[in-house]
Amino acid sequence: MTCRTVTILGATGSIGASTLDVIARHPGRYRVHALSAHSRMELLAAQAAASQAPVVVVPDGPARQRFIESWQGGAPLPQIRVGAQALVDTAADPASDTVMAAIVGAAGLPSALAAARSGKRVLLANKEALVVAGALFMDAVRQSGAELLPIDSEHNAIFQCLPHSGAAAGQGPAPGVRRLLLTASGGPFRTRPLAELEGVTPAQACAHPNWSMGRKISVDSATMLNKGLEVIEAHWLFAMPPERIDVVIHPQSVIHSMVEYDDGSVLAQLGQPDMRTPIAYGLAFPERIASGVGPLDLARLGRLDFEAPDLARFPCLRLAFEALRAGQGACVALNAANEVAVDAFLQGAAPYTAIAAIIETVLEGAWMHAGNRLGSLEGLLDLDHEARAQARQALSRSRPGVAG
Repeated sequence: MTCRTVTILGATGSIGASTLDVIARHPGRYRVHALSAHSRMELLAAQAAASQAPVVVVPDGPARQRFIESWQGGAPLPQIRVGAQALVDTAADPASDTVMAAIVGAAGLPSALAAARSGKRVLLANKEALVVAGALFMDAVRQSGAELLPIDSEHNAIFQCLPHSGAAAGQGPAPGVRRLLLTASGGPFRTRPLAELEGVTPAQACAHPNWSMGRKISVDSATMLNKGLEVIEAHWLFAMPPERIDVVIHPQSVIHSMVEYDDGSVLAQLGQPDMRTPIAYGLAFPERIASGVGPLDLARLGRLDFEAPDLARFPCLRLAFEALRAGQGACVALNAANEVAVDAFLQGAAPYTAIAAIIETVLEGAWMHAGNRLGSLEGLLDLDHEARAQARQALSRSRPGVAG
């Protein structure tokens, strides 16, 4: 049995912590090479000590000092790499063969792309890498021979339901597939009266009924912008046009997604709402290993419910489909505007309903005419910066005197 060497980008988030949990269950099969974190240095130090990671990556000098102060025990300090370029270099470091790309938002794109360009097994939990740079990222996968395995529960479920013989995602449309069906829980506001949505609080938006996630992705789940990003990601991963990707509300979050075939068959992947399942599948593919997730008791569950998404309640989902049809530039703008709007909401600088309004305002720009900026990482990041500036302007106009 070959020992895989794993780098975890975004180790202190929920995906990173779950990845370390799965790895710890299989000593001898996996070895941690590097861990990165942006702010939680005390937790990063504890993770590095427990996993015996020889390398950590932190954003700046003060974070490096906090990491050193948090280090406990007699073991020597790991090598501490500092800065954005160090993160990219570590993602491409030949000392590891597997990279978990779990940094939230567009900030995770350069390092995820570096891992893909280096030909590694890339466990992609950063959906923005494809939303912002789908064509560029998939070209990198094909040119380098990287093995791309989706970790989002929905895309991992689709991947499990598609016909393949050891091939990873990104190899073109699967034969005989009619459409992909992404499931969504509907979040905490699925049945809340529309008139009450403007007054919801960040704490309420982050109280997901089924999943334990970070604050930003929890808000995205509440607005269903997260599902819209997943539609865009599915388009790139599985070479599916928008009209062959559908979303269905499934409140129990037991069916993680489905694939419908030309003969009428529908294959679904079921399981507990626990990210350790897709993580274990990605780490061990094509084998299956214990993840620590308990069995699914269908008799106790009793029922599975489904409904079509209400686009009046979830306008962000509509906007995501519109952006995908408009092209890559619009997808960049969609993601950037959402990150600005969600941050403002979480900081108390904008109401919940402003998130969709700000995104729609930004998407009114001429993003489909982005030109040759779509062909390089620098050009895409320039578009991202431009869209964020427009989102902050829209936020200031909607709330005079409040900065974005």
